[in-house]
Amino acid sequence: MKLITLKTLTLILASISLTALAPAAHHGDSHKQKNIVEVANSAGVFKTLVAAVTAADLASTLQGEGPFTVFAPTDEAFSKLPAGTVESLLQPENKDKLIAILTYHVVSGKVMAADVKAGKVPTLNGSHFTVSFKDGNVFVDNAKVTKTDVKASNGVVHIIDSVILPQS
Repeated sequence: MKLITLKTLTLILASISLTALAPAAHHGDSHKQKNIVEVANSAGVFKTLVAAVTAADLASTLQGEGPFTVFAPTDEAFSKLPAGTVESLLQPENKDKLIAILTYHVVSGKVMAADVKAGKVPTLNGSHFTVSFKDGNVFVDNAKVTKTDVKASNGVVHIIDSVILPQS
């Protein structure tokens, strides 16, 4: 079962890579700023996030006009989840739960690091996460923001070290 899941994940990632490269090949404009999905795909540390966004059918949304602010967990952040969690979330029967988790990482509008304030922040999934400052670091719920202001054509990405989960 695990082998099938890994093969499926590999195929998904391969198709995402080809899809992300296609617009540049057609337009021939290498200076065009990438959208959020293209930024995540090209960074090389968001393979799990990109696979999850694709499985949840959110790629076209995050490639849309926006603007969006995404608090993006790295592959290492996803690896902190209990064993089997990611594979389970990528199953079609768990799509609604996956969408709820992913949209919890997205805020409407373009919020740069300089504009971040402590407090509750509404997310695209309809609930709120909490931004706090501790020892000179910014936290979103319990995830530490490790890099800020990765610009995209339709918003901005802030990198976090853990997957944040909405309250059930």
